[in-house]
Amino acid sequence: MDEAKLERTEHGVQPQGEGWFVLNARAAHWRHATGRSAICHFEGDTDFDQLGINVSVLQPGEFMAMYHWEADQEDFLVVSGDAVLIVEGEERPLRAWDFVHCPPETKHTIVGAGDGPCIVIAVGARDRSVGPEWGGYTRDQVAAKHGVGVPVDTTEPDVAYKPFTRRVTTAYRDGWLPD
Repeated sequence: MDEAKLERTEHGVQPQGEGWFVLNARAAHWRHATGRSAICHFEGDTDFDQLGINVSVLQPGEFMAMYHWEADQEDFLVVSGDAVLIVEGEERPLRAWDFVHCPPETKHTIVGAGDGPCIVIAVGARDRSVGPEWGGYTRDQVAAKHGVGVPVDTTEPDVAYKPFTRRVTTAYRDGWLPD
């Protein structure tokens, strides 16, 4: 397997084409919107075929995603800080080094908590979670209490995220990740 070329842009570095590569999270492209988590995007113009992975930085009250389920498993590792996991209508506190496993169709999201940033590594399979049968957003009282619930069930991200500003591609900002 050849090494992928890394291209420097105004928003950081991103891989071009297939191949192996090494990319520091601070150098990679990020996506962010005020009031929403910052997400490190390691993939280039095309997503990885089999596995999605990112680093999310959640400030207190910021959410990783709207309450949803996916057709494939997702897993999360809290690297630092505190958060609240909303899973199957229940709240669970999370702290550094807590691991969350969500088998396919598990309804979930994570919201930043505590008094500082929370860093979460998210990994998800991509076997069935792309295309029209990817999953969906479901109504839930606990999720609504945290501002991450939808008023009606939907499979459309544009409907679920309509009240929120879309994340835009940006460069890494000092302070998102610890030294």
